[in-house]
Amino acid sequence: MFREVLQEVVDNTDGGVAGLLMGFDGIPVDQYVRDDAVMDVETIGMEYSVILKSIRQAAEMLEAGEAVEVAIKAERMVTVIRLLNDEYFVAVSLKPSGNLGKARFLLRTRSQKLLADLV
Repeated sequence: MFREVLQEVVDNTDGGVAGLLMGFDGIPVDQYVRDDAVMDVETIGMEYSVILKSIRQAAEMLEAGEAVEVAIKAERMVTVIRLLNDEYFVAVSLKPSGNLGKARFLLRTRSQKLLADLV
């Protein structure tokens, strides 16, 4: 059920490579990687989960409200992460030339479906 949503987001985003639903504890719930992609999605998710914890703490300390979304643009990959609740986040990675706006839109609109299925 989660894989279908991840696949929809990745396949409907120009340049989409992989999607991941993971707990902040670093344990993956589900993932989808395009056939032509070679990447260790779980390791990427575990590393980003550590960063997300710090971002959440910083937002709280600054009284900025809850962190909702983070985008990390690197030389060879862009990753958009949407925090679902205190326990889970969803991420999609795409090529630098990919459609970042579409990835953000699809994550935002599909996050409620993922949350409903997590309960």
